[in-house]
Amino acid sequence: MATVVFDTELGACALSWVGDAVTGFALPESDPEQLRARFAERDGTPPLTEAPAGAIAAAVTAIRAHLAGELDDLRWIALDLSGVPQFHREIYRIIREVGPGRTIGYGEVAALAGAPRGAQAVGRAMGRNPIPLIIPCHRVLAADHALHGFSAPGGIDTKQRMLAIERTSGFGEPTLF
Repeated sequence: MATVVFDTELGACALSWVGDAVTGFALPESDPEQLRARFAERDGTPPLTEAPAGAIAAAVTAIRAHLAGELDDLRWIALDLSGVPQFHREIYRIIREVGPGRTIGYGEVAALAGAPRGAQAVGRAMGRNPIPLIIPCHRVLAADHALHGFSAPGGIDTKQRMLAIERTSGFGEPTLF
């Protein structure tokens, strides 16, 4: 496994991969050195200092552009979810189908996964999402469409900012009333 820390419009992000498949992603943080230290401790080796190549370089470029407002659904990025429970993989597959500018409810995801009473289980899967943004858990909202809990740095403010970047209706735009 390798990791790279890179700057974006929202702060430093980290991307981990094996081969050409992404295994982890860290949403923007304000302190890139703290992010590097956390990944070095987790992986036992420091993040790369040189830029990645091939498919991973393309993923980094697309993530930077996406967070700058040049939207991409990022579905083309290969993922390695081999260590993730099957139910979570199904939830993540469903979430990846929700494109930028759109949202879905926890209950809707649960129903699509064949667990119509499983909204809380979907919430737990979102909280354990190893690859946020690429698996867009920020697009999953409560039944009342409110922003509740978001475990990324910056919490709900980060979720709201990402939805605004994606030009999601009701987030970051003036309203008539």
